[in-house]
This record gives sequence, structure tokens and C-alpha cells, in this order.
Amino acid sequence: MTSGAEPQGPPGQARVPEERHGLDRLVAVVRGVAQVDLQSNPWTGLLFIVALFVGGWEFGAFGLLGTVVATATAYLLGVSWQERVSPGLEGFCGTLIGVSLVLYLDVRWMTVVLVIGGAIAGSVLTSALNVLLTPYALPTLTAPFCVITSVMVVGGPSFSRVWAEHAGAAPPSAASPGTAVTWTDFWQGTLSGVGQVFFQHPWYVGLIFLAGLFVAGWVTGLVALLSSAAGLLVGWALGAQAADLGAGLYGYNSVLTGLALGGTFVAVSRVSAVYALIGVVAAAGLTAGVTNLFAPVGGHTLTWPFVLVTWVFLAAVPMFTKVKRAG
Repeated sequence: MTSGAEPQGPPGQARVPEERHGLDRLVAVVRGVAQVDLQSNPWTGLLFIVALFVGGWEFGAFGLLGTVVATATAYLLGVSWQERVSPGLEGFCGTLIGVSLVLYLDVRWMTVVLVIGGAIAGSVLTSALNVLLTPYALPTLTAPFCVITSVMVVGGPSFSRVWAEHAGAAPPSAASPGTAVTWTDFWQGTLSGVGQVFFQHPWYVGLIFLAGLFVAGWVTGLVALLSSAAGLLVGWALGAQAADLGAGLYGYNSVLTGLALGGTFVAVSRVSAVYALIGVVAAAGLTAGVTNLFAPVGGHTLTWPFVLVTWVFLAAVPMFTKVKRAG
């Protein structure tokens, strides 16, 4: 049993608050990676980190760089340790900023600088959005990441040192057009949809991420798997390109939306399960719209569909007597 008091040190030695211990800081960073999928389990975060390094050392390294910088920024600026920093709520947008920028801009020193700057800006934006959205009981979700990465990628072509050797990221359908979906497209696309939350295409990397979600809870893992499959089926029904479906591009926003509306922010019930499914479908359908909206200016879909759909569905909850917010 714990009393909640700060730990005592040897006589004559000043007490050190728990949050200043090195291990606690490390766990906060690991939880920050897990919070990309709305989880605070550190074992889930460790599996996510393993998955990123399996996808490529650069994704693991830059993802951790963004997480550490964002977490440290919030801590040094005095954001509540117990409520925000320790559970990883200040780190996950930094994770996504790091992974996305190394994907779009390649491995260079300039990318390191941009990830550090982006993670710091993302931390400040996270706090600003918290102040603005808290009165409406809305979470920031991945909106800070979406804003920072969109601004950097859209503005990148204006700066030669940023854009000269950028890697780019054409959709798989650019090389393999066609709408005929095979069984391989379906099962690999379902697993890839889980991995694409972290911009990871290989199905086996998605499988590791899925394992991390099952570690957080079997219901959590099942919701993620079914949401990814549902997003893929929506894309298939609407006639999306098979290569994009097989790469999980229509599943990852549905995964996040399913996790958000399927127990994280909305209490679980039969009605809320249907409500979450509607959100999952909406996120998949919105994916193409957001993609086409950003394409002319060089932007990317990112997790904008998840953010927009989840905000709308959470904002609507007070009007529905049969749907309740979690907690």
C-alpha cells in the first residue's frame, strides 16, 4: 500500500520527487510512444518501439527523438507530471512528428533539426489546444502533430536545405494501379492498417503493433483489428485502389477512431459500439477527401480524418441519451 507521499532518502539527504527519477522519465517516454494509439501501458510502448526499429532504424531513432524532445519540453515548461507527462500524453505527437518527417524528408542533419524544432512547437501547441478544447471536453488527439507536420511538409519546397534531397512518398497505387482486391491484399492490408498509424507499411510490422495493443487488453487489440478491416472494406466498397488498400492506407484512421470511440472516450455499450462503427466508416470515407484536398499543395492525409471525425462524434455525445462519455 502506498500513501502517495514523496519517497524518503537517507538522513540529511534532500527528498527527490518521484517524477525526477531517471526510470520514471524513461517510462514516461515509453508511454508517450504507446499513447499514439491511446494507450498508457509501458509494455505496449516497448513493443511499439520494437516495431518501429523493425520497420527501419531511422523510424525508431527519429520517433524516439521526437518523443523525448516533446516530453522534455512539457516537463521543463511545468506541465503537470502526474496528469500529463507521466502517462505519456505529452510525448505521442512528438513520436509521430519524428517518424513522419524522416519518412518525407529522409535521414539528414536538417531532418534532425526539424524534428527537434517540430517536437518543441508541437508541445506548445498541445498545451494551447488543451486550453481551448478542455471547456468542450474534447481531447487534442493527434491534431498538434497534424498541424506541425502539414506546415513543415507544405512549406518545405521553399527551402533548398530542407527539400533538396527529400524522399517523397507516392502512394503504392502510383506504381500498381487497379481496383481488383485479392485475399492477400485483404489480410496484409488489415495488418498494415494497424502499422500505418506509425507510417509503417510492412504487414509484419503491423503485426507487432497489434501484439502491443493486445498486451494493453484483448478488447483493445480486437477493436484495432476489426476497425482496420472495416476501413479496408469501406475503401473496397467505394472502389479504392487495391494497392492502397493492401498498404493499409484506408485502415489506420479507422483504427484510431475505433480505439477512441470504442472505450477510450465513450463508454462501452451496444449502442456505443454501433456509434463507434459509424465513426470508423466515416474516417475511412473521409480519407480520400482529405488526401485529395492536400494533394495540390503537397500535403498528406496524416491522421486528419481521425481527428476530425472523433471531435465531431465526441462533441455530439451530450445530445444522445443512449451514448455516454467514458468515466
